Amino acid sequence: MEDMTTEPAEGVAREATPSAAPAGTHDSGFAFRWAYGNPEAPFTIVEFGDFECPYCGAAKPVLTELVNGSEGQVRLVWRHFPLFEVHPYALTAALAAEAAGHQGAFWPMAKLLFKNQMQLDDAAIVRYGEELGLDTESLVGDAAQRFSEAVRKDYQDGIDAGVHGTPTLFINGEPYTDSVTVTDLRDTMGLSRGKKSWFRR
Repeated sequence: MEDMTTEPAEGVAREATPSAAPAGTHDSGFAFRWAYGNPEAPFTIVEFGDFECPYCGAAKPVLTELVNGSEGQVRLVWRHFPLFEVHPYALTAALAAEAAGHQGAFWPMAKLLFKNQMQLDDAAIVRYGEELGLDTESLVGDAAQRFSEAVRKDYQDGIDAGVHGTPTLFINGEPYTDSVTVTDLRDTMGLSRGKKSWFRR
C-alpha cells in the first residue's frame, strides 16, 4: 500500500485479460461505475487505487487473474483514489480513464496506464487514446475536467471509508488487509478447497 508514510503491499505479477461487466449498483456498500467480472458474482472486490501507484500496478494482474479464474464468483470494481500529493500525474490519469470509460474503453485505458506508469503526462495519454481509437481531445486538459466530480466523489467515498493509501481493497464491503495475492484472496473468500469465507455473500 502506498500513502505518504506507508510502504508496499505484496503482489505477484502475471498478466491476464480482463472481462468487461456493466456498471451499476451492488451490495458491497459502495456505488460504482467501472466493474468487470460476472455482474451476479457473490463476491465483489472494490479497489481504491491510483494509476501512478506502483503497488496498484503490482496488484492489477493479481486481481485480473483472480477474477478471470474465479468461474464467475468474483468481480472487481475500481474507485479512484489519486495520491496527488506524491504522484503528480495521478489525477491526470484518473480523469483520462474516466473520459475513456465514457467512450467504452475504461479497462483498456486502465491497462495502458498501468503498463506505462512512468509516462502519464498529457502527451502520453493522447498516444494511448490514439492506440485505442478514442477521441483524444476529451482525455486531457480542460475537456477532461468535466470528469473531475466523479473522481472527487470516489476520493471522498474512500476518505469516508477510512482509506489512506493505495491499493485499498474491500470484499463485500469489508476491509481486506492481507497480502494481495491470488492464493490469499481466494483463501479469504473461501474459494480454495477446504477454506471457509470470512465475508458475507
